[in-house]
Amino acid sequence: MRAARLIKMVLLLQSRPTMTAAELARELEVSERTVTRDAQALSEAGVPVYADRGRAGGYRLLGGYRTRLTGLARGEAEALFLSGVPGALRTMGLDDAASAARLKVSAALLPSLRDAPEAAAQRFHLDAPGWYQEPETPELLPVLAEAVWDDRRVEVRYRRPGDTEVGRRLDPYGLVLKAGVWYLCARAVASAAPDAPDAPDAPAASEAPVSSVRVYRVDRFSAVEVERDGERFTREEGFDLPAFWVERSAAFARSILRDEVVVRLTPAGARALPRVTDRAAAEEALAAAGEPGPDGRVEVRLRVESLEVAYAQLLTLGPEAEVLGPPALRARFAAAAAGMCERYGSS
Repeated sequence: MRAARLIKMVLLLQSRPTMTAAELARELEVSERTVTRDAQALSEAGVPVYADRGRAGGYRLLGGYRTRLTGLARGEAEALFLSGVPGALRTMGLDDAASAARLKVSAALLPSLRDAPEAAAQRFHLDAPGWYQEPETPELLPVLAEAVWDDRRVEVRYRRPGDTEVGRRLDPYGLVLKAGVWYLCARAVASAAPDAPDAPDAPAASEAPVSSVRVYRVDRFSAVEVERDGERFTREEGFDLPAFWVERSAAFARSILRDEVVVRLTPAGARALPRVTDRAAAEEALAAAGEPGPDGRVEVRLRVESLEVAYAQLLTLGPEAEVLGPPALRARFAAAAAGMCERYGSS
């Protein structure tokens, strides 16, 4: 266990100019005292780990030291070939590069691990798009992927909701594939003729330190031109694409739940509710519900995107759900129930 931790510590210091004891402790999941002891052990073993004292100090490797600890365990080798979604790489125009990288890694593996690519491929396949929809590749995705990869600013034309088209200069930070839809996370920069602000038609920005980074649907770009003559843009320090996406997508999911309905559910309806509506909203509503009544039914207040969406979702629960409010929605369910009784009552 300690040997693996020491190897990881060397690889971390090899990949970054310097790291504080707190950063190393967080990455290695140990205490700062353990980091100090491990650094001393590495130094005694001949690894040139140097500690800079003071508030701005940390640990670093001297003299461009590079470890030769390049061996992979079987699990690591198999996981390596699962690190990307093949279809996503292909649509971004990175399939050739990824294929060449896989070949090089395969050639460098020990003979006993040469079957790792096949073993992983035969056991796991990543298919990102959702069911009942044909995955569509936005025409301009490869151009954006190239700009993201090279940190190149882009000039774009973007169709906002309502088909209003605006011009933007963007620093493209990253691409995200969510349920078959591609999104660009980018920072808008000053333009000579600025248009109106972006509307939050995708996971919206917040007032966090990276609030200047917004989210755009790639299929709404009508033109993208990469600025090749200028210098590469400088990313905001500390920007973390996965963490950014988790925050923005959660905020977006909350923002679209603008209405509320009151529903009485049977035990079967309560179990099914998270499958037919927003899972987080359903779980929140069920957790806040009171005790079931004598008939076992429970009353919940459920946040929904709209009454129209709620009608379509809750209708699938059939007799397991009774809508109590708002009155207009209850009246619509009563009319639907009466219509079904008329159709099925005579048979």
